Amino acid sequence: MVTITPVRRALIPVDSSVAARVSAPNYDEFQSDVEIWNLLQGNPASVLRVTMSHCDAGSPDTIGRADSGEALAKAAANMEELRASELTREVRDILWVYEIEDPRRPRTRQVGLGGMARTSEIRTDATPQGSIIRNEGIREAKARGRANLFQATDAIIGIVNNGVDDRSGDFQRQLEAHADATAPDLEVVDQVGNRHRVWIVRHAPAVRRFQQRLAEEPHAYVADGNHRSAAAAMLGCEHFLSVFFPARGMGIRPYNRLVRVPALPQERLTAAVGEKFALDRPAEAGPYQPTETHDIGLYTREGGWLRLRPIPGTFDPGDAAEAIDSGIVQKNLFSHVFGIADAGDERLTFVGSNKDVAWLQREVDEGRAAYAVALAAVTMAEFIEVCRQGRQMPPKSTWFEPKVRTGLVMALLES
Repeated sequence: MVTITPVRRALIPVDSSVAARVSAPNYDEFQSDVEIWNLLQGNPASVLRVTMSHCDAGSPDTIGRADSGEALAKAAANMEELRASELTREVRDILWVYEIEDPRRPRTRQVGLGGMARTSEIRTDATPQGSIIRNEGIREAKARGRANLFQATDAIIGIVNNGVDDRSGDFQRQLEAHADATAPDLEVVDQVGNRHRVWIVRHAPAVRRFQQRLAEEPHAYVADGNHRSAAAAMLGCEHFLSVFFPARGMGIRPYNRLVRVPALPQERLTAAVGEKFALDRPAEAGPYQPTETHDIGLYTREGGWLRLRPIPGTFDPGDAAEAIDSGIVQKNLFSHVFGIADAGDERLTFVGSNKDVAWLQREVDEGRAAYAVALAAVTMAEFIEVCRQGRQMPPKSTWFEPKVRTGLVMALLES
């Protein structure tokens, strides 16, 4: 059973034109603080002034330290300014229907239900029967940083993105019917052309109907926001801000890697890689983005692109987590060849699909990394099977896209 509760006090932009200024990508969609600083120069009303307040600086040279006392004080001040401004208004006791239209998937409709999920339903060692299943481990320091932001701002701004099975398709049909019946309250086109629409739901019978339907789902799978859910639990909050999408409508794109180690001579590299992988060249010249599971791209400035395929017996195909390509390259490439046993090692940089393989190749060609590694996107079936086996995804395995947009609906807390 999955429980959703109305947001008691929600802060939303006053209209769609303001929503385009206030809402923003999630804080973890950026490769650097300078990217965030640049965005704020063109859009100073962005909610990133709160979620990444250390980047609200006079110049790139004066960007502060994330999660510092100074940054938290600035976040609190910026949030108070946003709440008091004419840009936002408070609405009470609401759910919302949320649709993301992706022009790259014209035949797929991604529509979900937003509200507050229960922290007590998160599956942990202490609550092994929990219905909300996380897909990766939690770094306590990262979760603590988000918790400190919640406390400083008296608000939960970041949304946890969840998928549900919806085997009958009835949840999808109900959401689509609601969306098709009236114009959205907010509509925004993001920086890559995705259209985000929000319908505020406060009519009590409609709220109850959606609650009852979601309660029929036995499980929800956290796609994005593991640390945001953990932050709420750290603070003893009963709820965290969430949206639940039928899994069939969600998209997963590749999550690639850069490796920053001294480059090996090409012959030595090829020999070491060949102990675990079959090697050949991609069929097409140019930057190589694999599209099939167990096809892996490796780029070096000296040797160009290679296609790697794991040799049978080098991983357990019955273990859903071990069979994920990001787990295979961590064990059989990064650890075996480059001596990087820990996926959290700073010599690895995880690159989401907001940067393509041509960008990865340039990073290597211009000397900022020794190797680029490109992986096919994890499938939704693979993702759900890992959750069902009670396993955890290898770190940074899934880049769910389109991303849920921050700042369209925010939850205000009681001080």
